[in-house]
Amino acid sequence: LSMEEFFEAWVETVVGRLARNSGGQLSSGRRRQTITPLSWAPPYSGSQRYLLPDLVLERGDGTIIFDAKYKSHFEELESSGWRRLEQTLQEQHRNDLLQVLAYSTVPDSSKITCCLVYPCRNDTWQSLIRRERPYHKASVRAGSRQVELILTAFPMGVASEEIEPVLARALAE
Repeated sequence: LSMEEFFEAWVETVVGRLARNSGGQLSSGRRRQTITPLSWAPPYSGSQRYLLPDLVLERGDGTIIFDAKYKSHFEELESSGWRRLEQTLQEQHRNDLLQVLAYSTVPDSSKITCCLVYPCRNDTWQSLIRRERPYHKASVRAGSRQVELILTAFPMGVASEEIEPVLARALAE
């Protein structure tokens, strides 16, 4: 099991807990439940054949799409700020954002939330909690819909019971 797969499974554990506590229906990319085919014309052309979000949580209040990224971007953003990040990291993060926003085009829900999740160290998590900054939020218009974007980090050495309420709060605001 690679660290990328391990982190995606950890995010699935935390989001699964959220789904059980909020009555939502969770679909997993790992189980190939979130595939959306891309239709190229002609069919033999094109590159990617499908979109595959890591997790999709359907609830009565909308659809939440999760994309787990095993990268240090959240740590880098917290310590350096966007303007002082290396250009390579800025481009990688921009690509992550564009990927999760592409996933937002698939659901029919009137409310879409995209959640980009990076790992963080336990001490960073505790600092984020103390400063009340465990997530950052933005929104973008997509036709008649407003797409919410949440950028957050999950530590791997903290119980899911501690992370899930913070995630629930981010989604409720």
